Amino acid sequence: MRSPLRVPALLRESADFRRFFAGQAVSLVGDQISLIALPLVAVLVLDANAAEMGYLTAAGLAPNLLFALHAGAWVDRRGQRRRTMLATDVGRAAIVATVPLAYAFDALTLWHLYAVAFASGTLSVLFFVSYSGLFVALVPRERYVEANALLHGSRAFSFVAGPSLGGALVQALSAPLALVADALSFLGSALSLARIAPAEPPAEQAERGHLAAGARYIAGSPIMRASLGATATINFFNFVFWALFVLYATRGLHVRPGVLGLVLGAGAVGGVVGSALTSRLARRIGVGPAFALGCVVFPAPLVLVPLAGGPRWLVLALLFLAELGSGLGVVLLDISAASIFAALVPDRLRARMAGAYMVVNSGVRPLGSLAGGALGSAIGLRATLWIASLGAIAGVLWLLRSPVLRLRELPEQEA
Repeated sequence: MRSPLRVPALLRESADFRRFFAGQAVSLVGDQISLIALPLVAVLVLDANAAEMGYLTAAGLAPNLLFALHAGAWVDRRGQRRRTMLATDVGRAAIVATVPLAYAFDALTLWHLYAVAFASGTLSVLFFVSYSGLFVALVPRERYVEANALLHGSRAFSFVAGPSLGGALVQALSAPLALVADALSFLGSALSLARIAPAEPPAEQAERGHLAAGARYIAGSPIMRASLGATATINFFNFVFWALFVLYATRGLHVRPGVLGLVLGAGAVGGVVGSALTSRLARRIGVGPAFALGCVVFPAPLVLVPLAGGPRWLVLALLFLAELGSGLGVVLLDISAASIFAALVPDRLRARMAGAYMVVNSGVRPLGSLAGGALGSAIGLRATLWIASLGAIAGVLWLLRSPVLRLRELPEQEA
């Protein structure tokens, strides 16, 4: 009798992809621990206010705006994506470990947290512009959706395990000491990368216009142009939202850190469901419409957060439903978009396209965080969360007249 828990075919057939998958799964859990632990360090240990929470989030995201374009050009010119990713993992482990160390010596400050967020974010830029080139070296084209479903499924699982574990660690040990788990997770990812040796795309020779080639490619591609408009709009308003969410949940709704971690983790079950459904949904309605659907389902449930009020059980139920639906939507969006981009973008431009895309798509995130901090201070947390959750839904408008909605199958690679 066949076991319903059998290992997916791609993990059985490719040892390199299996190791890469395992390393990323461990690292993603650590990232989710930090996602809840780092802002809680600011709130619970350093008594940060709304504006300071915005600065902290912005510090971690500013490198996307400052360095992504140059990082993409450097990686395409240098090659050796696996080695770059391995080095950034080791560097991020060392940087995150300074927080519990400073806390142990009673030397932790908000400026230290800003520096850690900025330095770790800078190395993350190098990691992620290298990612797509390594992905296509590990996975055959016809299995992009399957591989992305597995990778984003592990990400969805990290949404379940990470916040719950993070909240428990914060409550048991303190927020700074919980960050040790993230440092260890980066070392786990580095170890997995050290054990694979795929044939990567060759390095690209520098030429006139080398730095701006990724931006020119996006500007000339209707699919990429519309996709960037949609995701950047969603990201801006989503980070207005997340700059204040922990503060609103802990101070406005009086949710304890351990309970908040459980709510976020339980809500992320939607991400696990989304990773299981996306391949079938993309086959049924098309990969482009699945992407557009994700652009709506990701932000729409977040309106339940500013709606939350009344008895404790109702508040927690609404937070749970918000995270459940949003987790499903973001995985649907990410798997569909990543598969389209992997199929569409020429190998010689992958890192530069990723860098140029990141400049806008991730570059709006610190702007959203700063706007969230400013609006939260000016008009209040709840009103700002209303603006953020409704504004993000408008991102799908970019796709309505684009070729994305006509994509039934993965597109052919563009010249």
